[in-house]
Amino acid sequence: MRIPKLMLGAAIAASLSLGASGANAADLIAIITPSHDNPFFKAEADGAKAKADALGYETIVLVHNDDANKQSQLIDTAIARGAKAIILDNAGADATVAAVQKAKTANVPSFLIDREINATGVAVAQIVSNNYQGAQLGAQEFVRLMGEKGNFVELVGKESDTNAGIRSKGYHDIIDDYPEMKMVARQSANWSQPEAYAKMESILQANPGIKGVISGNDTMAMGAWAALAAAGRKDVIVVGFDGSNDVRDSIKSGGIKATVLQPAYRQAEIAVEQADKYIKTKTAPAQEKQLMDCVLVTPENAGKLETFALTN
Repeated sequence: MRIPKLMLGAAIAASLSLGASGANAADLIAIITPSHDNPFFKAEADGAKAKADALGYETIVLVHNDDANKQSQLIDTAIARGAKAIILDNAGADATVAAVQKAKTANVPSFLIDREINATGVAVAQIVSNNYQGAQLGAQEFVRLMGEKGNFVELVGKESDTNAGIRSKGYHDIIDDYPEMKMVARQSANWSQPEAYAKMESILQANPGIKGVISGNDTMAMGAWAALAAAGRKDVIVVGFDGSNDVRDSIKSGGIKATVLQPAYRQAEIAVEQADKYIKTKTAPAQEKQLMDCVLVTPENAGKLETFALTN
């Protein structure tokens, strides 16, 4: 069938118009985090996407599930898609260095949030919570709630995650000053709620006289609390770390006693703001490593907590 010249011209114009709009499409920012099953990481992704959308960027939101190989593939995807920046909560302090270097070599700057890597000068920014300061806040409250004595358990995060070690050190630099507080078990539950539940069940069987549990994050704290509640041990003091809505609700209902808020949503927003400035002016932040202080959350201020941020 012959196409009339007028229609053909319109079709060509339309295709040129589409090509032009594609060429002038908004710049892309890639947002890569661990699994959104953990509300902390979902809050990061949501905060970064909302800020990027507000600044006029297109976004792709990807999940590496703490798998360094998958993370490397996702960074390849971001590079191939022509991303102007990567916002990354990484899959390992050592394992991530090469992937971020790969992005840098491809002229795609990375802005890290939540977790540091064991290298400087590779990412443009590393914006992290002051995990040591936050852990000390949590430990001080834990000691107070315990009355400065009693047997307790520590649940530790993923061993490959720098934050797990920093938080544990922060806890012990406070707790170990109290000789009547005795740690009877210390196990990693890999930031996982089901794993924490199972570990808590077995720890409780071996140590029925425990008085407290201090956890490296809220997800493990929720697993521990569920196991304690199932065993009829709601008398055990549990303190978490992150500031999730789930733990907020538990604190308000008299379950978990306290947590430490790290501002995940705001951290992600700041990363995008710094990426935007870098994309437009090639201006890097004054410091690559930036610490944000954490805040203790107790029954007194839990009502102000919403999605890893305190409202006024």
